[in-house]
Amino acid sequence: MVLRSRQVAVPLELEMTSSATRKRIMFINRSYYPDVEATGQLLTQLCEDLAEEFEISVIAGQPNRNLQQTSFRRWGSDFHNGVEIRRVWHTTFRKSSFVGRAINYISFLVSAAFASLTAKRPDVVVVESDPPMLCLLGGWIKWRFRCKSVVYLQDIYPQLAVALGKLPDNWITKLLERRFAAAYRTANRVVVLSDDMRDVVLEADVPPDSIDVIPNWVDVAKIGPAKRNNAFRTELGLNHKFVVMYSGNLGQCQGLHNILQAAEQLKNREDIVFLLVGDGAAKKHLLEQAERCELSNIRFVDYQPFERLGESLSAADIHLVPVDARVSRYLMPSKLYGALASATPILTVAPEDSELAKLTTREQVGANVEPDQPKKLAEKIAWFFDRRDDFDGVGERARALAVESFDRPVGVDRFRQMIRQILEPTSRPTFAETTLKSQPT
Repeated sequence: MVLRSRQVAVPLELEMTSSATRKRIMFINRSYYPDVEATGQLLTQLCEDLAEEFEISVIAGQPNRNLQQTSFRRWGSDFHNGVEIRRVWHTTFRKSSFVGRAINYISFLVSAAFASLTAKRPDVVVVESDPPMLCLLGGWIKWRFRCKSVVYLQDIYPQLAVALGKLPDNWITKLLERRFAAAYRTANRVVVLSDDMRDVVLEADVPPDSIDVIPNWVDVAKIGPAKRNNAFRTELGLNHKFVVMYSGNLGQCQGLHNILQAAEQLKNREDIVFLLVGDGAAKKHLLEQAERCELSNIRFVDYQPFERLGESLSAADIHLVPVDARVSRYLMPSKLYGALASATPILTVAPEDSELAKLTTREQVGANVEPDQPKKLAEKIAWFFDRRDDFDGVGERARALAVESFDRPVGVDRFRQMIRQILEPTSRPTFAETTLKSQPT
């Protein structure tokens, strides 16, 4: 589904509304500024933009990665760019430990619940999915304050964890799934990132009119193509190489083994280099596997500061956007949008019937290969290399798609309109109207 930009006129009375009468929106998510994780960066952008119209507060946790070593208040309330941040304590065990991650989730959930007890009454509470149990907290806050509620799903649990084998498919996870589904039905609105995710939520008997598909976005004004004299390539000694880049979280959901297996197929091609930029729970395993297989054509680089993101993304000749076939229905990789904004061809590794694969091929911004077919992936990379001088048009289409459909103002405006519709239910369009407006033109 491709979303077209809309210009929305802000009524004069809204511009003149004082902070004392503005509607109060409370967000809850573990990741927030100055965390460099994608969900934290996106939520920070969303809240700061919405603060122009609403009174915004965020109950947040401790950053996983603070690249710039930005100073911040680790406990209590603070303000940043017009947003009140209520930072709570929680454990910070390594994400690679399942038990440690579970304790992190539970400790943040408890701390966030206590923080909400002393918060000002919100008109709308928005809970994300870091951690997944926040949808339950959102339902309790809605009941306590008699306010509206939104469940904002960046991924869908426990289905995702069960699909990856991280949780057993037993009565406990079935119970958890039913409880989450009940929370979705209780919410005034459920926001998902893709039509695939929408289908999963519909399976939980959530009314279609209470589901909004709002993809993540990229700030195209700050992340743009920097192909000529790219300093990032120069620093890494890659000026005369064909760079196949993966940039983002090195986690369990991306099926990154596909990349290493393709690199092994191409390890005798000295002109092709695989560059993995980022960090995550799977990085140690990937490093060990690359060393064991003597893959000198793979290089690992840490997360780059936001100020250099356009430069680092533009260093790629093609961008890999893989997703594990088992979880493609439960998430939509946000790294896609930054790759598009860098005017670089995309090579997705996803099931052919997934929205990720369909978007890439339909919009002619790259190609797709089915997961777990390393030979075909290597062949497609070599195919891109052989035709590298013919892909300027593909890169231009990728950039145009990012600007038109996935720019930050487009995504934030859709979220703003959704909040307004909750606060003024009579302005809610019908499901048929929403469906017609979402169709490609």
